[in-house]
Amino acid sequence: MAMTARYCSLAQAPAPAFAPGLAAERLSALVGGRRMWVNGTVLHYWFFGRDTDASVIPVPGTGMTGRVPWAGAEEQRDVVRACFQQWQDLGIGLVFTEVDDRSEAELRIGFQLGDGSWSAVGRDALLAGRNERTMNFGWDLTAPGGRGTALHEIGHALGMLHEHQSPCAGIHFDDEAVYAELAGPPHHWSREKTHYNILRKLGPDEVNGSVWDPQSIMEYPFSSGLVLEPEQYRAGLHPPGTLSAADKEFVLRWYPPAELPDPPALVPFRSAPLGLGPGEQADFVVDPPETRTYRLGTFGDSDTVVVLFEERDGEPRYLAGRDDGGTPHNATISARLVKGRRYVVRVRLYSAWGSGETAVMCW
Repeated sequence: MAMTARYCSLAQAPAPAFAPGLAAERLSALVGGRRMWVNGTVLHYWFFGRDTDASVIPVPGTGMTGRVPWAGAEEQRDVVRACFQQWQDLGIGLVFTEVDDRSEAELRIGFQLGDGSWSAVGRDALLAGRNERTMNFGWDLTAPGGRGTALHEIGHALGMLHEHQSPCAGIHFDDEAVYAELAGPPHHWSREKTHYNILRKLGPDEVNGSVWDPQSIMEYPFSSGLVLEPEQYRAGLHPPGTLSAADKEFVLRWYPPAELPDPPALVPFRSAPLGLGPGEQADFVVDPPETRTYRLGTFGDSDTVVVLFEERDGEPRYLAGRDDGGTPHNATISARLVKGRRYVVRVRLYSAWGSGETAVMCW
């Protein structure tokens, strides 16, 4: 894939904030896993399809703006569907399933031309509003290199970051040449955006692996003259645009094969971010749509506890979970819920890596 094949552009995220006093080992685990999904999760995706779903964006190189819809043609959707299946076929412990209702989807996908290709990274998707995109494709996915773009963005949705930004890579760029290349067409990137997506180095706890993988689907291609070191890439770096052995190893390490529902269940209850601070708690009511065993847990924060109650005669009766004021635990709860009864999920936050990003999931 040539340099002109356009780059993915991640939105700049604030640095995570952690509670003081955390041990270095615990802090490292929180940084490394804060965006990863709980293994066994069913991830639902939905495509924007109405012309009313649109936004006004700059028209590159003109200084003007225009309203551009988010809907994509069926052949564009088919490329994305096939790429979800390619990740799925690795045997990972996640399931991707397409749904017809945006309210059921953690991943909401648009095809707005001119807005670039990008995705929320892992569980950051839960922070987006129901009517917002968590992933966008800004060019034709049926063109050469398009399938690699879709695989790359789904890699971000799984929690992967850009491979060339790994401190393990040892890449020395000609910084000014990179800024100049990306400032022109087709990108028209600012210096800040170029630095964030190319030149900035990730922390050692954020990388996809302990060794740089120039063949990774998460690696950008670079044309001649942009990479100074390693010397063998001065003439250009051209990853194949397919899943590498290291890509497969990374996702299977985080998402080993797991027992999953068949068919994949829809999420009957999902809260918005709760806005909790350390030591605070919140209660949320669940009305199960059917009688069966559900799993309940939290997404988006570090140390939380979840306790489940059944509401009887207006009073909560304990069912599952533990909050003894001691060591917080992050295990999910499994419980049989009965259709027609009301249940209360109580969440207490102990220490947050971010600001109030905990959300409740029931599936």
